[in-house]
Amino acid sequence: MIEELKQHYGYLFEDELLQEINQCGLYKEVSEGFTLMDIGQTISHMPLLISGALKILREDEKGDELLLYFIEQGDTCTMSISCCMGNSKSEIRAIAETPATLIMVPVQKMGEWMSKYTSWQNFILQSYHERTVELLESIDAIAFLKMDERLLKYLKDKAMVNHNEVISVTHQDIAHDLHTSRVVISRLLKKLENEGLLKLHRNQIHMLDL
Repeated sequence: MIEELKQHYGYLFEDELLQEINQCGLYKEVSEGFTLMDIGQTISHMPLLISGALKILREDEKGDELLLYFIEQGDTCTMSISCCMGNSKSEIRAIAETPATLIMVPVQKMGEWMSKYTSWQNFILQSYHERTVELLESIDAIAFLKMDERLLKYLKDKAMVNHNEVISVTHQDIAHDLHTSRVVISRLLKKLENEGLLKLHRNQIHMLDL
């Protein structure tokens, strides 16, 4: 595990901190679709993403979900940090967008490392900043973009975190993430295809304008 840590976090953390993460962190491999963190769950560990991607979702009182943002390798989830530091239950759901490898850091180490390692403090603060920007972009998309523009942004983000211009996803899955109906998504995908922005295949979308 230490070699993977050095490969993905060596430019951020000093050797002493990497050794501590290696000693106390839990190495975890999850498959696509695995629920790593659920709403209402007490958070005991914070994820450091080594490979793959996660999608972070919120849920309304009816149980409908809304995609907030994706996180990729070298990232962590700011909202899980907030739950860890506040000793509160999770308000988000984290699902593996792709097969992923993670190191789960115990909550008890969070505050200790914040005061002990400047590099860890900088990492956490930078993560807060990046996730806040992404949350603002999500709010802007909901408030100001038309659904076809939201859909295109979603597809581009999904292609980016999967590192593949061909996205394997159903129309229903997209509708679920964007909190709308499958009929609306199917109609808008056809519109985007007619505009030459993508090519539709069975349960796959080939992005042409990345």
